[in-house]
Amino acid sequence: MTLLSATLGQEGLLRKALLVIGGSLFIALAAKISVPMLPVPMTLQTLAILMVGFAYGSRLGAVTLLAYLAQGAMGLPVFTPTTALGVAAFVGPTAGFLIGFVFMAWAAGWAAERGLAKGFLGTAMSAVVISALLYVPGIAWPMVLGSVIGIEGGWLAQGVGYYWAYFISPFLAGDAVKAVVAALIVTGAWAALSRR
Repeated sequence: MTLLSATLGQEGLLRKALLVIGGSLFIALAAKISVPMLPVPMTLQTLAILMVGFAYGSRLGAVTLLAYLAQGAMGLPVFTPTTALGVAAFVGPTAGFLIGFVFMAWAAGWAAERGLAKGFLGTAMSAVVISALLYVPGIAWPMVLGSVIGIEGGWLAQGVGYYWAYFISPFLAGDAVKAVVAALIVTGAWAALSRR
């Protein structure tokens, strides 16, 4: 059971469509919020994706992220301010992360459906693991793309140390904070539902 099914029951097609639109707008707004943090500022984009997944479940969460990516591909300003607009976002250095967002929402929903994301510790651990797995497509994209097109340099086809230094390590502290915040929100929502 997810938060959505616990509060709204079985949703109709129109309600699901509205939830997808609302969820994608929620993620777009979160992508624009930058929180000062060391070593780099963090946006709330992945926190919003986790929340959509935990609340919506695996399928509706993944569909919401596909809608979000479609909005970005159409040129709507839904991504973080540093991400290219339109189709260019899907060939740039963060394209692997964008595609990984669909898996991220699906995995959070899957964890919620299996009861892994109900208590604080289970939700926090699920969020940490899911956030860590996002780095797999995130760094696979520039590594594979560089070898396929035969270009090395810039962000393409670098060694693991490069991707660790620029794509992963600066964001780990923010991921941990967002995992805890997600766990607090989800646990709080379940506690509020149990008091109804």
